[in-house]
Amino acid sequence: MTRKADAVQERVLGEILLRNAKTEYLRRFQLNGATDRDTFKSKIPVVSYEDLLPDIQRIANGDRSSIFSAHPISEFLTSSATSAGESKLMPTIHEELDRRQLLYSLLMPVMNLYVSGLDKGKGLYFLFVKAETKTPGGLLARPVLTSYYKSEHFKTRPYDPYNVYTSPNEAILCADSFQSMYTQMLCGLLMREEVLRVGAVFASGLLRAIRFLQLHWQQLAHDISAGALNPKITDPALRDCMSKIIVKPNPELSKFITQECSGENWEGIITRIWPNTKYLDVIVTGAMAQYIPTLEYYGGGLPLSCTMYASSECYFGLNLKPMSNPSEVSYTIMPNMCYCEFLPHEPDAPAVSRDSPPPLVDLADVEVGKQYELIITTYAGLCRYRVGDILQVTDFYNSAPQFRFIRRKNVLLSIDSDKTDEAELQKAGDNASALLQEFNTSVVEYTSYADAKSIPGHYVIYWELLVKEPANPPTHEVLNLCCLAMEESLNSVYRQIRVADNSIGPLEIRVVKNGTFEELMDYAISRGASINQYKVPRCVNSSPIVEFLDSRVTSKHFSPAPPQWNSERR
Repeated sequence: MTRKADAVQERVLGEILLRNAKTEYLRRFQLNGATDRDTFKSKIPVVSYEDLLPDIQRIANGDRSSIFSAHPISEFLTSSATSAGESKLMPTIHEELDRRQLLYSLLMPVMNLYVSGLDKGKGLYFLFVKAETKTPGGLLARPVLTSYYKSEHFKTRPYDPYNVYTSPNEAILCADSFQSMYTQMLCGLLMREEVLRVGAVFASGLLRAIRFLQLHWQQLAHDISAGALNPKITDPALRDCMSKIIVKPNPELSKFITQECSGENWEGIITRIWPNTKYLDVIVTGAMAQYIPTLEYYGGGLPLSCTMYASSECYFGLNLKPMSNPSEVSYTIMPNMCYCEFLPHEPDAPAVSRDSPPPLVDLADVEVGKQYELIITTYAGLCRYRVGDILQVTDFYNSAPQFRFIRRKNVLLSIDSDKTDEAELQKAGDNASALLQEFNTSVVEYTSYADAKSIPGHYVIYWELLVKEPANPPTHEVLNLCCLAMEESLNSVYRQIRVADNSIGPLEIRVVKNGTFEELMDYAISRGASINQYKVPRCVNSSPIVEFLDSRVTSKHFSPAPPQWNSERR
């Protein structure tokens, strides 16, 4: 695949255009059955989700004609409702499951090149499904992972010694998140000696599991000691399945769990409870990078492995060096998954006009060091669709490019003409949190809010802190300096408006109680977010969420001085 990436891409585009030649969408732009790149690029426009929404709503409302795809739309995949507002409905076709399965099947053969003996034990993975909804026209709408876990590809997968999970299917497929998490954790504890890798989809999911253990270890230890399942587990299939796993009391294991979990010190808890763990399998790129210090704290320095790059629209590629440092993770795009084009992205350039965007670059023609926005054409019928991910080319594997995920293409904060994106906010937070190191304190979780009610408006950052030495917490003055450190790290436009124009007020950090972001996730899940795909929104603008966060604030801190700004550079 990677030796002849361009030829594979040309074949993929030809197959997609040939099979979908008679669809309403391709006929709308008079493609007239052409399958070559030049005609495709000259006639088909680059589009965003909003452009496709009228057609997507027709399908959702029951229109079964071939709008996007010659194959029938099998269901809608919902993107995470927390990245940028409303949940998107992405139409998909049944055969996409085969393509996803193909990418999954490559993960362990790659990992096996770096970590030996993974066929001699099990993986403790916290995987969840979400209750699905139906559109007015009767199609299922659910997250991509729920779709996969409920498919026969997953449920009736053949035995593979490299892919044995501690969690039975019944636990993963239980729609009640408490019962699912409880039984998955219980199985992981019962099989603690067999566990060779611990993981979840995103880093935040694994930290949620650790938090669950902190809250419920006494009940779990009681079940193990008694050899009986907690009565709160009411799902009949799950109770039946667990009765075959909890077969006898194990007071020795119960005592061990009590010893490990009852103390104040949870550093290295993963390696203490699961001593044979070789690595943590979680996504820690992009917005998940801020969880790395907390994962290292609980993981006792275990390697963090990011294995694949995927979205609701399509699965794209894998990390061929899965044990690399998170800051060096690059994903190799598999050229057979979809047809990829790349819109050059200049981080400091003015926004390009929608009417005259720069020409798109093919997969094989991207240049190392440059950043691009990913544009895809899929077998399910998306044509020249803007995924919204910004990627940077780091290298080539044979003729297939390798990319570092930079960020989602969305401005987070803006008060005036300033524009602060996720990567910049993350970097500013990292620089500021360095001041907390001498107090053995780290930022567990954060979000932000552009407070336009105050005059002038200002940035508000909500921080949840992990204070490892309660007798030596960071002082009020140091947290004020954290505000200034964040401002010093923001772009020159922000600093000019703040210093010279006085159109932005001092940046504010609001420290919230421990567990606040856990409650925020529960709120989002109660409103329909997926537990697998939930990402803490890096910016909030919903009044109920802001009010909720403000109700949990324990202290407020402001920048004590304006940031540096050199007027000569104006």
